[in-house]
Amino acid sequence: MILVVASNKDPASLNIKKQILNHYSFNETTARFQGSTIYTSQVNGKDAQLITLNQESVHAQNLTTFRAEPELIVFISRHSSMSGTPTLSVHTPGNLGQAELGGNPREVSISPANAMRNALKVMAKLRDEMQLKYQVSYECTHHGPSLNVPTMFAELGSSPTQWNDATAAEAVAHAAMEAITRLSSAPVETVLGLGGPHYNSKFTRIALEKEVAFGHMIPKYSVAQDSGMLQQCINRTLEKVDHAVLDWKGIRGDDKPRVVEMLNETGLYIQKV
Repeated sequence: MILVVASNKDPASLNIKKQILNHYSFNETTARFQGSTIYTSQVNGKDAQLITLNQESVHAQNLTTFRAEPELIVFISRHSSMSGTPTLSVHTPGNLGQAELGGNPREVSISPANAMRNALKVMAKLRDEMQLKYQVSYECTHHGPSLNVPTMFAELGSSPTQWNDATAAEAVAHAAMEAITRLSSAPVETVLGLGGPHYNSKFTRIALEKEVAFGHMIPKYSVAQDSGMLQQCINRTLEKVDHAVLDWKGIRGDDKPRVVEMLNETGLYIQKV
């Protein structure tokens, strides 16, 4: 079973949900989740449900306690930033350090690298076709929940103007459904990303131009914290991680030896970009 999760606390989420229901064959059921209708569909032979939370998605830490463990969870969500830059983005939730916004401290969700790449590619394609003035980007792993199932966020941001943009919401809806539809398709090479800013344009470009999918991405400010978190990000990737891609200029000079040492301990091949 695959789970698409919206939130009544999130205007962008509700707009993306509306576009999914407008464009895809989800059937209304009599069942309820937290008081809201559950919608069901068959996607490539897999059961899919669309549910709506009465809480912010980042705080859905107990989601899998109430439902059978799904094969994939896709949260459709708003994205917020101080800059307000119009953005379509994807990322895995989880906390590389303290749990400042939901989830558990030092615990990341399982990253569905190929599903995220499939969504990212659709975002980029539709951004161009729809002539949307948005940037398309991976985000590094951040915020809750920290779940023991493959989990991703497909987001629309970064201010109320974009959250209410029906065309951009439609692009995110199609991207989320692409992640679901192609879940069982042949995976491309999966890598771990380290270094650089929270929105890593290098990793995004590589995924869009090459047959490479990024799972967890650890930004510059967290990259050298400890080997345990690094190993957790490798272990908690749905696909086998082939190697590590380092945004070499996006790693502080003092941190570089430690990062290389930790990666050598994991046995992963290192590629510097």
